[in-house]
Amino acid sequence: MTTRRAPVEREPGVWLGLDLGTQSARAVAVTASGEVVGAGTQPLTGHRSGARHEQDPEARWRAIAAASSEAMQTVPTGSVRGVAVDATSGTIALVDREGSPLTPGLMYDDTRAAEYVDRINAAGERVWAELGYCRMQPSWALPKLLWLLEASPQIPRGARLAHQSDFVSRRLVGHEVPADLSSALKTGAHLIEERWPDDVMDALDVPADLLPELVRSGTVIGAVSRVAAAATGIPTGTPVIAGMTDGCAAQLGAGALRPGRWNSVLGTTLVVKGVTRDLIHDPLGVVYSHRAPNGDWLPGGASSTGAGLVSRDFARRDLDELSRAASAHEPAGTLAYPLVSAGERFPFVAPGAQGFALGGDGSEADRFAAVLQGVGYVERLCYDYLDLLGAPIDGDLLLTGGAARNEYWCQLRADILGRPVALPDNSEPALGMAVLAASPGRDAADVAAEMVRVRLTIDPRDGSAERFGAAYVRLVDELEARGWLGAALAAHARGRAGR
Repeated sequence: MTTRRAPVEREPGVWLGLDLGTQSARAVAVTASGEVVGAGTQPLTGHRSGARHEQDPEARWRAIAAASSEAMQTVPTGSVRGVAVDATSGTIALVDREGSPLTPGLMYDDTRAAEYVDRINAAGERVWAELGYCRMQPSWALPKLLWLLEASPQIPRGARLAHQSDFVSRRLVGHEVPADLSSALKTGAHLIEERWPDDVMDALDVPADLLPELVRSGTVIGAVSRVAAAATGIPTGTPVIAGMTDGCAAQLGAGALRPGRWNSVLGTTLVVKGVTRDLIHDPLGVVYSHRAPNGDWLPGGASSTGAGLVSRDFARRDLDELSRAASAHEPAGTLAYPLVSAGERFPFVAPGAQGFALGGDGSEADRFAAVLQGVGYVERLCYDYLDLLGAPIDGDLLLTGGAARNEYWCQLRADILGRPVALPDNSEPALGMAVLAASPGRDAADVAAEMVRVRLTIDPRDGSAERFGAAYVRLVDELEARGWLGAALAAHARGRAGR
């Protein structure tokens, strides 16, 4: 294990990243070398009931303003060079011509608009296929927009669709702003042509004047107004940069911005995100790609496996102690597919998939080892699937998420994947927005190379390929035998494992 030194500061200045999450708003002020010189956090609340999940847009602005004011208290006067905002993907509202909300904000996981999905997929079949994701999902923004239009038939003239980040950016500059392509992906934006697909929107009866203009993330869209400066503490005239979704922002914060680089985010579930020059087309529709600021593509997929099983089955246990005990079970006698609930979505689609544990000596240490290793095997299968789709996977691999705090688990993942892994010091979405705010006129990958600090790089241990390769193939065989994993991916995974 080796550490890497942070890059030398390139120029004076501070950039502000603002992150709108589900439960909080976060602001960080970051120097060119990645030093955080100011930070602030404010809570956010929403309203859930069944398929409904709403949030008050005005509460978002108040939370962002308070978090920004807190962060700015320790920022040197006159040093702020730019600000960018990220927010949850697929969260929208309608606003009037002054930018005041006409509707609640429908959150990223609100699924009340599920009845519109078939109509949308029929109208946009050609476009969705061209963009590589094949089908829209019930929680995406375009179904929500149709639901809002039907639920609010008297839309005043000048009304606009506003993604969650659009609402805050508009408040910052004091006038209407374009939407970034990243936030607009789930609203149906044609990311190749960088415009709205007019024929699809016409077929769905979406008024053209309701849709904002579109720009790439990283575009300067205005400057902080005097009114916003008074509310946020951000100096008047600070450039406001078009942001991204929170997932893409976290990818920027991890520094995964060059083709072949990937970011594995392991929390309750496992999310894999990377960079390609060419758009990836996934026949299963589980991998979809955002557009990077420089025109590259940011593909990603989310598995239902992850650390959720650790939280459920080993609650209130000393995980460091369990990790030490697990190190004597490499590989574990138990073969585990660690799902908390039914259904898998990446790297294969199997709504009926169930977690399982086969064999073993029945000890807690072996069961724990099997869960850690099982997640690593699924992660390896994700990268085998991306390789099958033609994505380059030979670049740096950066591990983030809550599970990255367990260095033993990170070592296991390096062993199972057969490649070095790097652990960034700070990969939060707000840091990614500071990177983006510093990127106008430069490649965001170059900015990230200076701002993002890697605290640790872990190499695979000698003999790890042989130690874990057979168990990985056993899991592949078992998933295929149960009818969940397709034959093409199973054969590809076995071939890459040398069998």
